[in-house]
Amino acid sequence: MRMPKNLVWKLVSLLLAILVWLAYTSTPDVVTTYTAPIVYRNLASGWMVTGNSPENVHLELRGTPARLTPASLADAVVLFDLGNVNTTHQERTFTIAESNLNLPPGVAFLRAVPSQLRLRLARMAAKEVPVEIQLSGSLPSGYRIREQSVSPNRLRVAGPETLVATVSQVQTDPIELRYLSRSGEHRVDAFVDDPQVHFESSPAVTVKLIIERIGK
Repeated sequence: MRMPKNLVWKLVSLLLAILVWLAYTSTPDVVTTYTAPIVYRNLASGWMVTGNSPENVHLELRGTPARLTPASLADAVVLFDLGNVNTTHQERTFTIAESNLNLPPGVAFLRAVPSQLRLRLARMAAKEVPVEIQLSGSLPSGYRIREQSVSPNRLRVAGPETLVATVSQVQTDPIELRYLSRSGEHRVDAFVDDPQVHFESSPAVTVKLIIERIGK
C-alpha cells in the first residue's frame, strides 16, 4: 500500500522537529556571569537612595548557551521594591535572591556578588547657594581687574538633606589670567565638591571681568 505523499512530508517534518528538540535539550548547561543593573521602585516621595550603594550586581547564572546570550539577558535587572521600607529606619539590608531577578525561562540563578546590599535612605533637600568666582594666576604686568561678576550668581543644588545643609557655596572652574589684557565674558561651569549633591539645572555660568591698565 502506497503512503500519501503529504503524509510522508509530515512524518519527515515531525522527525526533523524531534531531532532538533533532542539536539537542543541535550546541549550541556554552562555557567556564566552577567552584570545586571539595580532598579528601585516605589520609594517614598521625597526620599532617595544614598551612600556607596553599587549600581550593578554580578550574577552567576546557569543554562544552555542559547539561553545565556547577551540578547536573551538584555532585560535582566536586580529589582528592589522599597514600597514597604519604613523610612524612620534609614538603613535596610537586602539579600539578593531569585525573587529579585527577572531572568528568562531556562536560566537558573546561582549566586550574586555582592550577595547583600545595605541601602541607606535619605530625605531629599534643595537650596540656592552663591557662586564664587575662581581665578588662576596673575594678569600681565600693568593690568588689574576693576570689576568682576558672575551670572547667574546663585545656583540651586539638591541631594541628601544632611549633605545639602553643609554646602554654603559653589565655585566656578578657574579662569586663567596670565594672557588676559582685555575685558570680556568667560563661559565656565560651577562645581560642587560633594559627589552626592547635584545641580538642579545647568551648572554653566558667565563670568564678566572688567580689566583696565593701572594708572590710566
